[in-house]
Amino acid sequence: MKVLEKDLKHGRITLVPELLDDFWVLYNVIQRGDIAYAKTTRDVRSGERYERPEKGRRILLVLGLRVEKVTWDRSLNRLRIHGIVCDAPEDIGALGSHHTLNITLNTPVTIIKERWLDYQLEQIERASSKGAAPLIIMAIDDEGYCIAALRGFGPDIIAEESISLPGKHMEQERNRILNEMFKSASRSLKDAVESVGGSIVLIGLGFIKNYFLEFLRENMPDFYGKIIDVKSVNSSGKAGIYEALRSGILAKAFKHARTIEETIVVEEVLKRLGMGRGDVAYGLSEVEKAASLGAVQELLVTDELLRESDDETIKSLENMMRDVEARGGRIRIISVEHEAGAKLKSIGGVAALLRFPLGDRHH
Repeated sequence: MKVLEKDLKHGRITLVPELLDDFWVLYNVIQRGDIAYAKTTRDVRSGERYERPEKGRRILLVLGLRVEKVTWDRSLNRLRIHGIVCDAPEDIGALGSHHTLNITLNTPVTIIKERWLDYQLEQIERASSKGAAPLIIMAIDDEGYCIAALRGFGPDIIAEESISLPGKHMEQERNRILNEMFKSASRSLKDAVESVGGSIVLIGLGFIKNYFLEFLRENMPDFYGKIIDVKSVNSSGKAGIYEALRSGILAKAFKHARTIEETIVVEEVLKRLGMGRGDVAYGLSEVEKAASLGAVQELLVTDELLRESDDETIKSLENMMRDVEARGGRIRIISVEHEAGAKLKSIGGVAALLRFPLGDRHH
């Protein structure tokens, strides 16, 4: 979750959901009586009232609603905020009417409350600091390289180096300098991966990034294997990294990085199950029991279970999620669209990594 604005004096916070889990936080935080603002579309009828009314047209605008109900549409991975329009441009005649804001991933939403409670602020704080799985982004071209770690809340520059290449006519010298830069860049990349973890996206202007990719393939095959995407940008160095962030070319990489993160945690569940040490639980009743004892460190729930269960099961899941959060545990919503989610589904769609073993249990 990205926090774009926080003005507690006026009760306003603007947030951008970046992961499926962020919908869970928003769903918990936005309550009846709050005011919510977001971009939306609405039918507007033009033409005078007494003329033959023209067909309405849909326009894009920002509306403010007084919230009546929030639903989490898990099939389409979006949050729906229903309410009465309390702030809108005068000429569209929307004030006082019903409207629904659809909040999808990467859509900013502003929430205004009379008073924010500590636990609500803590949930936002936790969601914004954990971010996505870290992603390492490297910009490289004939002016040098720049490496940054991305953790859902902007780039953290780890290493930078500038070079000046001689012209094309001094080919030997040019190749020597490039080779030196490639060596230095690969060392910095190795340090970054070892300290931050995560997958790598390579970006750059021109062909140098492709030569560097080849260099990695020959000299550091294990790092070559961590590169999940290669993209072209129009700017060098740090500016190229900011351009990549703004332009949305990293969306695929973020999704991929998230899949890797989810796979690691599901594999950990299966590994612990195989060891039989009792420090893992699966299935709703067993995980509920572990949660009531404060034993849950990480709770894993498939998005499908939250989407397609009956109301009673969803209520149980939500209560359990609140309970786990209240005791400092972490919640992960796992997508069933990839293999790890399918494995979690096969053991009931809900599992937990425990802080301590819960003795002998019989299934």
